[in-house]
Amino acid sequence: MSIQEEISEVEEELKNTTYNKATSHHIGKLKAKLARLRDEVAKRAASKSSGEGYSVKKSGDATVTLVGFPSVGKSTLLNKLTDANSEVGAYEFTTLDVIPGAMEYKNATIQILDVPGLVKGAASGRGRGKEVIAVVRNTNLVLFMLDVFQLQHYDVLKEELYQSGIRLDQKAPDVVIKRQDRGGVIVSSTMELELDEDLIKAIVNDYKIHNAHVLIRENINVDQLIDVVMGNRVYIPSIIAVNKVDLADPASLEAAKRKFPDAAFISADRDVDLHVVQDNIYDALDFIRIYLKPQGGPADLEEPMIVQNGTTVGDVCDKLHRDFRRKFRYSQIWGRSAKHPGQRAGLDHVLKDEDLVTLIINM
Repeated sequence: MSIQEEISEVEEELKNTTYNKATSHHIGKLKAKLARLRDEVAKRAASKSSGEGYSVKKSGDATVTLVGFPSVGKSTLLNKLTDANSEVGAYEFTTLDVIPGAMEYKNATIQILDVPGLVKGAASGRGRGKEVIAVVRNTNLVLFMLDVFQLQHYDVLKEELYQSGIRLDQKAPDVVIKRQDRGGVIVSSTMELELDEDLIKAIVNDYKIHNAHVLIRENINVDQLIDVVMGNRVYIPSIIAVNKVDLADPASLEAAKRKFPDAAFISADRDVDLHVVQDNIYDALDFIRIYLKPQGGPADLEEPMIVQNGTTVGDVCDKLHRDFRRKFRYSQIWGRSAKHPGQRAGLDHVLKDEDLVTLIINM
């Protein structure tokens, strides 16, 4: 039996098995097997690819990737928002490479990538899907671009990214699996769990982890546990832009707004409401402002450093100079992340909006 046949068999069994307390253990094991089989398909597709892939150097304060079916207007939007010159054409797969552009907005420089359109089957390698998905996995934000007349494409795109290990608009489960030399699998948690301990151990054992301490700090489901065990998932926020609204009748447009109430409704070709896309991108990237203060001097309050929420002192070092982390001695912090003005902090200190930072570096 081929892997695809095995996948179909497991999917069929899952579809025909009613979920209840008696079947939850069996369903959990089926889901673990299915995830393992799909991961094997993805690895084989990657090994059969040309090996060339897409080489994209990240730049700016954050990176956004435009994801959509062919000919939804991604290239037009990129050209309107940035300094890029992505080829535009009224036929499929106009973009055959990754085209980067830079959008300057609210003191931030945001890199936007136009990638070839994704199609159904991309997770298995169709249409250079593996190369495109590899770019998406390394982005800070996914911008889904939809045709107002083809809104069903969203579910297809989201499923292809899910099958490729990309978890949209989720946080990584608060679970730590620490392998050990002996003692079997020990499960501990800080709260009551819906998953029973036997199922947790069975899934962990399925992935050849036979000795480990599993610490669970939130009430996760079986899919989240599998994601943690797999260890190759990425968690990325997403937003939606619905394009070609200038061509839609009022009833179709109203139905689209009911389906995607938080989306930006635009016409990239006619420059309709592109500022809404810019605002949505900026807000979704969750930027904060950091002000640099030279030792013994005043802080530069005119030009803040724009970084994403969760940035550490070490990240600031990396952004300023490639040698700063290696030569770092300590930092001083003024602001909301500091326990007191001028607090000394190390590389792992997490900064907050409008903090003032002095870096002390060995010269």
